[in-house]
Amino acid sequence: MQRSSRFGASQNFATSTTSAASSAFSSQTYQIRIIGDVATRYRVGDGTPTAVTTDALLPANVVEYVTVSPGQKISAILGTGTGNLSVTEIVG
Repeated sequence: MQRSSRFGASQNFATSTTSAASSAFSSQTYQIRIIGDVATRYRVGDGTPTAVTTDALLPANVVEYVTVSPGQKISAILGTGTGNLSVTEIVG
């Protein structure tokens, strides 16, 4: 039997050639769902992580689930241009 999960808080933030970070994830969050409207590089970490253009690539309009720890943040950066990243916390 697979454990059920539900969506928690959502954040949307603008991405560009400068690293931008989300707010900290809640104490109940161990997974997030991310999708960007353009190809985006991202990094998850403690404090305020700084994404660089060699970090993991999220292709445009692809949903990805990422394991996180409570209190962490995700940051994103683009090689060129601007875009948006949607982050939804998954709580169980």
